[in-house]
Amino acid sequence: MTNRALYDKVAMRCSRLSTKAYSTSFSLGILCLQKEFRDPIYALYGFVRLADEIVDTFHEHNKQELLERFKQDTYRAIDEKISLNPILHSFQRTVNDFRIDRELIDCFLRSMEWDLTRKTYDQQGMKDYILGSAEVVGLMCLRVFCNGSDEQYQKLKPHAMSLGSAFQKVNFLRDLKADYQMGRVYFPNLQLDALTEDGKKQIEADIRADFDHALEGIKLLPRSVRFGVYVAYVYYVALFNKIINSSSDLILNERVRIRNRQKMRLLAYSYVKHQLNRI
Repeated sequence: MTNRALYDKVAMRCSRLSTKAYSTSFSLGILCLQKEFRDPIYALYGFVRLADEIVDTFHEHNKQELLERFKQDTYRAIDEKISLNPILHSFQRTVNDFRIDRELIDCFLRSMEWDLTRKTYDQQGMKDYILGSAEVVGLMCLRVFCNGSDEQYQKLKPHAMSLGSAFQKVNFLRDLKADYQMGRVYFPNLQLDALTEDGKKQIEADIRADFDHALEGIKLLPRSVRFGVYVAYVYYVALFNKIINSSSDLILNERVRIRNRQKMRLLAYSYVKHQLNRI
């Protein structure tokens, strides 16, 4: 193994470790992909997670400076095809290997910048934020899944965007309290001290429509990646259903979670459905 190959391997281990440390649910989904697709998705998630940490966690530092530096380092890594930041090194390899569109990266980083400057959103603003923070991430993954087929990518693109949108809106509901503590309210006209059941149901109906549209696309994915994406879908639907069955007061005061034992049951359920072609 050459020194460069060894560095590539070490960098990917960092992306893999970051994914497993931050998200057991996405880690499960990635493990259910065919082996050749796992590392590229780890690389994408590691990049997204690092950007999220800058805007959500490093309160004692100048976040705007950190994010600007991260942004510059990202583009430099892609152009030069190397980075001494192992997360960015893995990311640039995936971007260059799978020809991920630069505009998707631009859009994602723009949404991260908004998290530092915008606190509330109107309907269009929320739509634009979700596009950048979640839908384009789904499209980056779709580029990997389609493995060079632009025709397949264009066909599945709307469904991938719906899945990203559904995931993000569920996250918004799950993290209402934490986001509010940072001064952020993503849903338009939402008063956190007066979240009504009717208001909650309107949001839930919108999420359900996204999930339904996303599932149509999951069924059309190549079998090599379909199971992994379906596992993530099933997990988030279970989380969504738990939120539906929780009161507004509970959502405002607690972070709804799926226990690890239930995740294992959902994994087994997804496997059986996938094997029987009953997705």
